[in-house]
Order: sequence, then C-alpha cells, then structure tokens
Amino acid sequence: MVVAVAFAFLTAQAAAQPAPLVHLRDIDPGIRQEMHYAGPDNFTGRPLPGYDAAECLLRRPVALALKQVQADLVKAGYSLKVYDCYRPTRAVAAMAAWARNPHAMPDTSRFYPGLDKAKLFALGYISGHSAHSRGVAIDLTVVPLKAAPAAPYDPGKRYGPCTAPAADRAPDNSLDMGTSFDCFSVKSWTASASITAAQKANRRILADAMRRHGFTNYKREWWHFSYNRADDGIAFDVPVRSR
Repeated sequence: MVVAVAFAFLTAQAAAQPAPLVHLRDIDPGIRQEMHYAGPDNFTGRPLPGYDAAECLLRRPVALALKQVQADLVKAGYSLKVYDCYRPTRAVAAMAAWARNPHAMPDTSRFYPGLDKAKLFALGYISGHSAHSRGVAIDLTVVPLKAAPAAPYDPGKRYGPCTAPAADRAPDNSLDMGTSFDCFSVKSWTASASITAAQKANRRILADAMRRHGFTNYKREWWHFSYNRADDGIAFDVPVRSR
C-alpha cells in the first residue's frame, strides 16, 4: 500500500509538471519512427496508456544530439529508427501491472522465451521507473537508408520468439541485431557472446554512432540509450500526442 501511495504521489507530481518536450519530426524528419507502445506489437500485447499518437517526443537537447547521430549514419548509408522515446509515467505503471499479472492476455511469451514472467522485475528487465519518462532515453535501431518500410504487424499471426532468426520474428526492416526490440533475454545484452559476428558488427554501428554524440547504452538492452547531460531527474505524465 505504501508503494502504491508513493507511486500515486509521484504520478500526480509528474502530471503537474510542464513538459519541455519536442517532436522529433520537427528536429529531424528523416529519422524513421516505429512506435511500438502505441500499438499491439510490444510485450504487453496492447497499446499502452498515454500513447495517444505514434510519435517520438524528447527533450530538445536529446533530439538535437540524435540529429547529429543521424547525420553520421546517413553518410554511411544508414538511418536511425526509433521504437520508443518519451514514455508517460502511466505507461510505466501499466508495464509494472502487466508484469505482476500472471493472467494478462494476450500471450506475449515470445518476448521472454524461457523465462518466468514473475521474475522479470528481479532480473532487471522491467522497472517501476524509467529515464524514458524524463524524456532523455530512446529505444532505437539502424536501418539501411533505402530500406522499404517493414511489413505490417499482424496481431493474428503467431510469430517466433524474439531470439529466433530474423525471418521468424515479427516484421522489422532494421539491420539484424540478433534479437528483436524488447526481447527479455541475455541474448539482448549489448555485449552478448551468443550472437553472430555480423550481428555484433551491426550492434557496433549503432553503439559507436550513439556514443560519439554523448549517449550511454544500457548494457542489458542493445537498443536502449540515455542522454544523461539533459537529465534533471524530473519525470512527466503528459500523453504522447501529435503536434
């Protein structure tokens, strides 16, 4: 009960704060966006609360740094593609509620193959707070600059686990990073030894470009980077909306 009251207090604080967020499209429209929490292709199987639009919002310094990363990658024939950016605190709470609910549907075990869902908190894959809610974290990947859009996600189709070969996973037009986004597996750890040399090289393309411009990777998720220079510790709960 104390935890629930504390979270409610923090959420109220977040909702009361003005959010200094910008739309990434206004800073760099060339960065591709595929916002997974605005739809069903995520580990909860549903759009998350607070995602009223499939848009990437970030603090301005973060978006400007990301624009520099994109400029470097374009020269090499690649583009960034973001999966998630700013995340309202209500969405973080919904993730935590999903993790604690053993009866949550639909079945999304493809995101945590071989793991007990009840242990996702203890293993560090899900947390009750997130740098995403402060507008300083991004989940993203790299796609070939001229890649066609990914095939549409089909909620009725049975896709392979997130650790399966790329052709068996849910559709994605990115470089093969060894797992899909939001894959709860040691194979997703950035320095995992259980992926191929080509997949390791693809991860280095992303990691090196991000590090050059001040981003820090979370070692258990090859896709997650934070821009700590802009982090003042203030989280927000304003919904994600189109501009």
